Formats: sequence, structure tokens, C-alpha cells
Amino acid sequence: MTILPSLILASASPRRANLLTQLGLEFRIEPSHMPEEVLPGERPEGHAERLSREKALEVWAGNRTSLVVAGDTVVVLDGEILGKPSDQEDAETMLLALSGRTHIVVSGLALAIPEGELYSGTESTEVTFRHFGLDEARAYAATGEPMDKAGAYGIQGLGSALVSGIRGDYHTVVGLPVPLLLQLLRRAGYWYEFGVLKPIPQEAAK
Repeated sequence: MTILPSLILASASPRRANLLTQLGLEFRIEPSHMPEEVLPGERPEGHAERLSREKALEVWAGNRTSLVVAGDTVVVLDGEILGKPSDQEDAETMLLALSGRTHIVVSGLALAIPEGELYSGTESTEVTFRHFGLDEARAYAATGEPMDKAGAYGIQGLGSALVSGIRGDYHTVVGLPVPLLLQLLRRAGYWYEFGVLKPIPQEAAK
């Protein structure tokens, strides 16, 4: 009987943990502590993928017999990366900038495996906000929900009331694109079958 490597989520995000739980996967959490600054000239996709890879490798370095999943999510408006707000006023400013606009959410994902290989990629989804003003932005920011989220909102929570439309993968906006995760697992030689990971012949992995 093949013993599969343990699965580690290199993130403190409860949203990512909830998605892995919904998939029926057993895992433990060991957050990465990589700084999330944007490098000069770095594009959103490159930024999200680079951080995902660095986070996965940081945690994998201390858990070399495990599968390590790491992710990073950014909101992009007019080509500018919006990270997590620094305070409530910053959150209000971000929310007002997004009001009545369509923005892009980019989620990077990386998978480190016991053999030392690293697989990664990104997914993007368009999100449109309805029009709202300062009073609503201030009221939402005051709930505290925006403070640990890229773009200062959570689509899976109270922030869903701000959204008028979405084009693409919902899970990408939450922070863990499930189709991309399954693709990376398959490339690494693992097949997901409704709550179970199974090894597949390496030559069959894509």
C-alpha cells in the first residue's frame, strides 16, 4: 500500500483552509512568513506566482517529505496592484476606488513535493462592483473584514454585497483556484478523486 505524503497549507488564510476542507483533504497549517512587497517592475501575475513559490519553498524547507501548497492573491485595478489595506482609512480608499468598476483578481498557487520539484501557476478572474459611496465603504471597513484581504474585501463574506458580477473562477477570488490546484497535483503525479489523493504514474502526469 502506497503511503502518500502529508499535505501542508503554507497559509494562515481561513478561506484557503476552508476550500481544502471542502475538497475533503486532510492537511495541517504551517503559515509562511515571507514578506509580500511588490518588486520594481513586477507584473501582477509574476508577483502572485513568485510569492506563491517562495512561500511554498520556505515551508517545504522544514518539511521535505510533505506536499506543500502555498498561494498569493492580489487585486488589480488599472494595472495597479492592490494588496491588503494598512488601516481602516486605507481600506475605505481602496473600496471607493473599486466602486462601480471592474477589476481583476489574480491568484498564484505553488505546490512543492518531496522530490524537490516545484509546480506553480496563476488564474485570473474579473469582478465588478456596484456603485456605492463613502458611507457604505466606511461601514464595511468598520466590520474589520477587509483588513486581511487583498483589495479590502472578501467575496465569500460580507463583501459579497458589493459585487454585481463575476467573470471567471469564484475560487480564484477567494484565494485558492481549485482547477489550478488539481492541475498542479496532476503534474506532480497525484490524482484527486473526491476527497482522496492517489498517486499516478509519473509518465501520465501533465
